Amino acid sequence: MNDSLCENFFLQPTQPLHRRYEVLRAVFVEHRPLQDIARQYGYRYGSLRNLVTRFRVQSQRGQVPPFSPRRPAVGHTAPNRRVRSRQPSPTGASSP
Repeated sequence: MNDSLCENFFLQPTQPLHRRYEVLRAVFVEHRPLQDIARQYGYRYGSLRNLVTRFRVQSQRGQVPPFSPRRPAVGHTAPNRRVRSRQPSPTGASSP
């Protein structure tokens, strides 16, 4: 079975968030040199170094990684969101 397309999904990501994930994974999990990672994923060395530094700072602060969906912090609600209570119909019939 030829899995080259599946392999390329991981080795040559096209979506920006997926690329960042794979780059940071190569740095922190595989412990590869930044120069090699930058060359493989098409980053400039300085840009990659900045991305790694920002990720370290965000992690130390407990912030979500740059490739994760944004979620409100625990105990916080999104601004301007109100729960509307449903008012009964004046005729007593339920509305669609």
